[in-house]
Amino acid sequence: MRKLPGRIVGQTTDSEGDRCFVLTLQAREQHIRREKASSNICSNEALCAMTASVYLAVMGPSGFAQVAKNSAAHAHYLSQRLEECGFKRVHEGEFFHEFVTSCPCDASVLEKELAERGILSGLPVEDGILWCCTELNSKQQIDELIEAIQEVLG
Repeated sequence: MRKLPGRIVGQTTDSEGDRCFVLTLQAREQHIRREKASSNICSNEALCAMTASVYLAVMGPSGFAQVAKNSAAHAHYLSQRLEECGFKRVHEGEFFHEFVTSCPCDASVLEKELAERGILSGLPVEDGILWCCTELNSKQQIDELIEAIQEVLG
């Protein structure tokens, strides 16, 4: 959303049939330059809601269910692979696509080392690292992450 222009202008016709222009979509609710704003810059909630609606409509019920299944399967696969590297899940309960593990090394060092390899790690948190998988993660990418972690851990 941050890459969207501030306003997207559309062309339409008014009630009398004349050509006119309208603010079709706007990424932000404020109409002032970011640098000059004196308050927090708000994202347009309507744009976020529309984006989510379009995504869900395109996916359909079965597509949305498949995305959820893939996300969960990838997260559980990642959890297994991390365990092989010495990471332990902090919470033993069920999880969907996010989970926290302990880290056998300094989590911020691991994050930095992986970033230098072009890999986005989990998020360092108080108890270790928060990991998340979505439909955008492939098994191959998870395996590449594990290889990189093994290199960092030595």
